[in-house]
Amino acid sequence: MAQGCDILPKGISTRMVTGMWWFFCLIMTASYTANMAAFLTMERMGPTIENAEDLARQSKIKYGLVTGGSTETFIRESKFPLYHRIWSFMQQASPSVFEKGNAEGVKRVRQSKGMYAFFMESSSIEYEMSKHCDLIQVGPWLDVKGYGIAMPVNSAYRTELSGAVLKMQEMGQLHELKEKWWKGKCEKESSDKESATSMGLSNVGGVFVVLGGGITTALSIAVLEFLWNVKKMAVKQHLTLYEAFVLELSFAINVKVREKMTKPALAETASVVSSGSRTNKP
Repeated sequence: MAQGCDILPKGISTRMVTGMWWFFCLIMTASYTANMAAFLTMERMGPTIENAEDLARQSKIKYGLVTGGSTETFIRESKFPLYHRIWSFMQQASPSVFEKGNAEGVKRVRQSKGMYAFFMESSSIEYEMSKHCDLIQVGPWLDVKGYGIAMPVNSAYRTELSGAVLKMQEMGQLHELKEKWWKGKCEKESSDKESATSMGLSNVGGVFVVLGGGITTALSIAVLEFLWNVKKMAVKQHLTLYEAFVLELSFAINVKVREKMTKPALAETASVVSSGSRTNKP
């Protein structure tokens, strides 16, 4: 690579295009290499947990739940082998992975630096994520159950309360209340973090602008060089600017022609006839 080559461009415009292209390739290669290095570094930092199956397949990251809660009842009494394996792991873990409440579990997750996961209801997880931007929800829901408001048997308010809740849900008021009280700054920070993990066109858009500007400048210089060469040829060959322009343009367009005509054939013929007429004068 240090020996160079014999086909390097000599014109200013072609040198500029070549330089801009080299710069473009250099930046793109460097960006790709840096992005790949960051990706490989993240891959080696630890196991990637995408769902409960990934969590159960490893033993480095501990996981637990609230003692005596509905989540514990679901996992303990589930007939699914995966949840049996998860329950057995939590029972045998030392120190204990069980917590007395969600607040203690969230605190332990934040202090563990990614080495502890906590099972919670999805609504509680969403609320905690809206308050603490360093928390994430892993995988889909394990089970789907609805909330209910407990009331005495044959309560007079049961029908009215149920109708009011359904009406608010149909009108979208429940969703608006959730967006108002649960969505905060963490949602924006989360979207910014996700966009930063992958490299898009906006991250390397500047190098495309530089390449486009270099090509435009090179094209302008090439046009000026072409017009300057037309003027020089017109003076040297005693042609009009239009004749020199047509001659140069036809030579530039026709890729099959390798030798440039120095003078149009019509001009040479006119010169011979004129010379002959002067010779035949008495």
